[in-house]
Amino acid sequence: MVEMPHTTEGSSRAERTSGRRSRFSYALRKAPLNVKLCFAVVAVYLFAVFFAGLIAPFGESELVSPEPFGPWNSVNLLGTDQLGRDVLSRLIYGARNSIGIAVVTTAIAFLLGGTLGIIAALFRGWVDQVVARVIDVFMAIPQLIFALMLLSIFGTSIQNLIIIIAVLDSTRVFRLARALAMNVAVTDYVESAQLRGENLLWLIAHEILPNIRPILVAEFGLRFCFVFLTISSLSFLGLGVQPPTADWGSMVRENASLITFGDLTPLVPATAIAVITVAINFIVDWYLQISGASNG
Repeated sequence: MVEMPHTTEGSSRAERTSGRRSRFSYALRKAPLNVKLCFAVVAVYLFAVFFAGLIAPFGESELVSPEPFGPWNSVNLLGTDQLGRDVLSRLIYGARNSIGIAVVTTAIAFLLGGTLGIIAALFRGWVDQVVARVIDVFMAIPQLIFALMLLSIFGTSIQNLIIIIAVLDSTRVFRLARALAMNVAVTDYVESAQLRGENLLWLIAHEILPNIRPILVAEFGLRFCFVFLTISSLSFLGLGVQPPTADWGSMVRENASLITFGDLTPLVPATAIAVITVAINFIVDWYLQISGASNG
């Protein structure tokens, strides 16, 4: 008896993953110069996130000068803050704290909102109506005001900051995931899988997510920007990341008085916030373009 060759599900999935990676690598090589520069900017930020302790000249909260608001010099390249801490070192550590907290918060928001949105789209009926109405209640209140109120009640720890912002931001993710999943859930192949008796996890992993992944990936980048700016805004208002932890939003607040003396130090963390936000938006736009081209 001759054994017929067969392809396992695992190997075919690995081939599809490898194909997607090769197409992405090719598209990246052909990307415009501004997109490549944005990837380089993100790479620099990530390097600071992972190696802050190695590249920062001083400790995160180390007092390096008895003089507050010291000028820029060869030792303190960006001067010192109101307590005599090195601004450059705190800027580097702030990258790790600001970006790291925003990434974790966005991931939790997507896990919560995306899962609920897909489940609501698949079950429909009363499940969809109940979850959607609860989400509507949360979305009716301005996010920043709601976050300020909840942080005032529960405290301003990093854990509370992550949980509160993630829950509030998951409402936006829920809306998008639900709308995308509903379009896929009514297709013939999803209904066929349901008739075969496939379980919920199989439907999500094999039928829903592969068809909505590009838009969700792009939305992750955009939602990261919104979360990042929200956390920075809360820190600037004094209810975000608390001292002595370095955070770009709080650094702008701490050095804001220098603007009146013509000192540009407060603009450094503000510029860092703006650059990473603009870079990610350019990358997201480019990713949506190549995803649309590949799907077409």
